[in-house]
Amino acid sequence: MKLAEALNKRADIAKRIAQLGVRLNNNSKVSEGDKPAEDPMELLKELELLTEQLEDLIAKINCTNSMLTHNGSTLTQLLARKDALTLRASIIRQFLDNASSTVQRYSRSEIKLVSTVDVAALRRNSDSISEEIRNLNLTIQELNWTNDLIE
Repeated sequence: MKLAEALNKRADIAKRIAQLGVRLNNNSKVSEGDKPAEDPMELLKELELLTEQLEDLIAKINCTNSMLTHNGSTLTQLLARKDALTLRASIIRQFLDNASSTVQRYSRSEIKLVSTVDVAALRRNSDSISEEIRNLNLTIQELNWTNDLIE
């Protein structure tokens, strides 16, 4: 199985577990004398099975990510870099949106607000971070689709 397939399977299992949580809560109580729509004990058995499968799959994915390398970096390191850059880019974009917004003055006596930074230069920096994120995503996707999951 390719790593990308394992990632899709992990997402499916996680979604099924979340749905089981909802189904369990929906069947946790009934009116006295009524029966639940689904047997909570059966749902709990299914939950146990799915969480065991998820645990096994996550361990294999993490092991694979730590073994695969690209240009001297493991896939785990590439993922960490992408996550850190994504966080930085998000905060910079939010800051720049705030720094570049204009405030309407209604009279000359109001204080004029000016940006504390060179917005254009920081936007160029933000664009280069976004480009690095896109390139990392392409590399990660390529590694996911061209490498097998370590069993």
